[in-house]
Amino acid sequence: MTPTPPTPSTGPRTPLRELRVLDLATLFAGPLAATMLGDFGAEVIKVEHPERPDPARGHGPAKDGVGLWWKLLGRNKRAITLDLSSPGGRDTLLRLAATADVIIENFRPGTLERWGLGWAELSDANPRLVLTRVTGFGQFGPYSHRPGFGTLAEAMSGFATLTGEPDGPPTLPPFGLADSIAALATSFAVMTALAARAATGRGQVVDMAIIEPILTVLGPQPLWYDQLGYVQPRTGNRSRNNAPRNTYRTSDGSWVAVSTSAQSVAERVMRLVGRPDLADEPWFTSGTGRAQHTEELDEAVGGWIARRTREEVLSAFEKAEAAIAPVYDIRDVMDDPQYRALDTVTEVPDPELGPLRMQNVLFRLSETPGAIRWAGRPHGADTDEVLGELGLTPADITALRTRGAL
Repeated sequence: MTPTPPTPSTGPRTPLRELRVLDLATLFAGPLAATMLGDFGAEVIKVEHPERPDPARGHGPAKDGVGLWWKLLGRNKRAITLDLSSPGGRDTLLRLAATADVIIENFRPGTLERWGLGWAELSDANPRLVLTRVTGFGQFGPYSHRPGFGTLAEAMSGFATLTGEPDGPPTLPPFGLADSIAALATSFAVMTALAARAATGRGQVVDMAIIEPILTVLGPQPLWYDQLGYVQPRTGNRSRNNAPRNTYRTSDGSWVAVSTSAQSVAERVMRLVGRPDLADEPWFTSGTGRAQHTEELDEAVGGWIARRTREEVLSAFEKAEAAIAPVYDIRDVMDDPQYRALDTVTEVPDPELGPLRMQNVLFRLSETPGAIRWAGRPHGADTDEVLGELGLTPADITALRTRGAL
């Protein structure tokens, strides 16, 4: 028998303790937004199809047949099964919705409506409900009915065309970047809608298109094009906005990244590498001016770094109060003293796999901190308990399961 996880009401005081969230979404933006809410105390109920669970359970490496990505994405969630397209599943979801504050879903537009679970039915069951719809392209427009994933957003937003070497192809990230950015935006959107509900007493629909938040974080690209016709090219690790800014190889074969966005830092770097004369040039007084002399600055900084080991470079930059970081892989991250001090990667007990180390909650609150109460649960592990809390008897639950609704 799978152990029952604690509920938010039995844990420490957390800021979202009174919220109930139904996570109907899959892969990855919607579920990650629900995870973030659960990390700060919301009771999150993960609703999955009885035969087709969230595909995240099967993404990436597994241990003893258990998907490790799911342990992260499914943490702090109670797991139930429900076939929303069946009459029994529809009725049960409406009963759950009546008790919830937030629903997060990512079906293609029109799917919930086809099942009789659109905004009209859900808001009738619970006028205070916030229905959060996370899709690739949003709820309307010519692309709204297309299947949408983060990769498409990374391509369409302009991110991929900006990423990579100047003479190389557009480059996609090797992880769910657009989904993760959309998840952050979705959690903010949910809290904004809940703040509005506190004033009006009524819920509303959140329409989150994954193609939009990543465009926001790309900065002033639309403004530059609108006003100047400027299209930013690929520049590799360099920047068109300031210099020196690059990755540089040390004498022992390691890599470091240098940033000089602040004028004072740029001046310190040039003094450190023995080229204070460059800092005296008129063009050095702005990031744009320095970017026009990238080759000269890179030669000075890169040459100095190439003659020293990584530890020598890091130590010298720290003494000079100049901005630098080693280029890490995950092994370095797990061993870094700053990450350890912050407990950024923390240990979580798990009844299936034993102690797990994963990313901690996203930020620290001094009075009402978040917490990881448990890692991702097995498929449907909490179905009977959650439905029992709705007043369904064991016979009711058996009948729903017999009809294929669970």
